[in-house]
Amino acid sequence: MKKEEKQSASVVRKMMIALAGGLVVGLGFMLLRSYLLSEGREAVWDGINRLLFQDITGEQGVGAVGLFYIVGQVFMRGLQLAIVPLVLVSLSLAMCSISSSSKLGRIAGRTLLGFFLFYACGAFLGGTVAYLVKSGGFFDVKLPKEAVTEAATIAAFNPLATIVEAVPSNITAAFSSNNSILAVVVVAIIMGLSMNALGKKADPLKAVLESGNEIIQMYLTFLINKVGPVAIFCLISRTFAIYGVEYLAPAASYVVSAMITLFVLTIVLYPLGIWVTTRLNPWQFIKKIAKVGVFGFSVNSSAATLPLNTRTNLDELGCSEEITSFVLPTGMTINMNGTTIMHMFAVTFIATASGIDVTPANLAVVAFLSICAAMGCPAIPIAGTTLIVTVLSGMGWTTDACMIAYALVVAINRPVEMALLPLNVIGDAATNVIVNAKEKELDLDLYNQ
Repeated sequence: MKKEEKQSASVVRKMMIALAGGLVVGLGFMLLRSYLLSEGREAVWDGINRLLFQDITGEQGVGAVGLFYIVGQVFMRGLQLAIVPLVLVSLSLAMCSISSSSKLGRIAGRTLLGFFLFYACGAFLGGTVAYLVKSGGFFDVKLPKEAVTEAATIAAFNPLATIVEAVPSNITAAFSSNNSILAVVVVAIIMGLSMNALGKKADPLKAVLESGNEIIQMYLTFLINKVGPVAIFCLISRTFAIYGVEYLAPAASYVVSAMITLFVLTIVLYPLGIWVTTRLNPWQFIKKIAKVGVFGFSVNSSAATLPLNTRTNLDELGCSEEITSFVLPTGMTINMNGTTIMHMFAVTFIATASGIDVTPANLAVVAFLSICAAMGCPAIPIAGTTLIVTVLSGMGWTTDACMIAYALVVAINRPVEMALLPLNVIGDAATNVIVNAKEKELDLDLYNQ
């Protein structure tokens, strides 16, 4: 456990150093660009841009090197590579585990209902704050003219079409594109429940999926730990060097507003939920569970926080071992409430920065897509950030302008990822307390001690 904590801390330090270094280097190039252009030395800046920052996939990139662009794109494509198998495997195993539990009936129903209600409340409150911040103009960014034009031509669609498209007519077609992630979610749920219904007959497939899950997590861990810091440095350096100071204030608005909202909801939403449903003292809960939130913030992993969360629930909150052994592992897999709240802010910021007018109806669809995607999100760092692109794909917001803003979010999202983790793990504990109380298996003396 100590080794895992040290590794997590090491990755955090590397990413924070990469973030700070990329900001310094990016600002340095931004000032250099302004100076060279003001002195009429466009050719010098053009040479630097073609060597380091140029998009080599377009017409203007012919003959360019684009070192920073290549590193950033390889990392982002590497993350996107894992999206479909990640959602399929994680969610299939989660549903299989839930349906195979002896507590599937009443306890499983209450557990899933608790998670869903917290999801809905979190998405509504997060979306409301994000919309208010967006309406205040804090997410506005002056993009290149061609990017705004392209963003403005995105086709409108009926949100109800999402329901029809969620059921794929061709399973291989659903797996062939990240744009069909909701269909992958539906297939994963069907697969997980069917595996349980088949019992031991499905054990070979379950073993394959479990091995696949280990491979995916190993791949993502390597990508994040080894490539992530360098890629973040390149992404943020390139973003500021090319698009300049106009990104600073909106990016800061996104990070600050998201982190404040996540913190406030952590200390308000769950204690209030416990009081409303059980009439238990919410202060006792937040006082005892606080260390779990701090630990989760530090290690940035629901999986790494599970042992401490379990001991706190059993030894201090008075939950039964039988129910806790079901609720907390299930929550670690499918309860990513903080991820959904982060998605509400991130998608609103990305779309607004790309010239798209985000409406409350859009945010309702974003919340639905995010909840579906977050349920399949593995309990590892930066997975929630990876899934932002699945929500953008589901909305059809995948223009170059959107990907530019997404690259910025990937580069600066580490503090927000850390801030959302306490919301996830404390949400697991809150649901566990509520289910225990409803089942009359909560030790009230220990809870109130």
